[in-house]
Amino acid sequence: MFFELSSSSGSCTDARESERERERERERERERERERERERERERERERERERERRERERERERERERERERERERERERERERERERERESPWYIL
Repeated sequence: MFFELSSSSGSCTDARESERERERERERERERERERERERERERERERERERERRERERERERERERERERERERERERERERERERERESPWYIL
């Protein structure tokens, strides 16, 4: 009788221990999933950072192109001023 009670009690203890082990495994799996989600979020953040850097480089290139266009406009204005001075010098009304 004692053996049967002990055996049945052991089986109940084993079942509870198995259930606790299954719960620990479920918790470990939830933790792994949370870690995978954190890693996905870190990757999304890295991607956002790369995109910000790419846009910043593009803005800088555009600013440089605009500066170059402005320099070209200034050179053209200078050439025009030089042509104007040349016309004035060639004019019969140019006073020395």
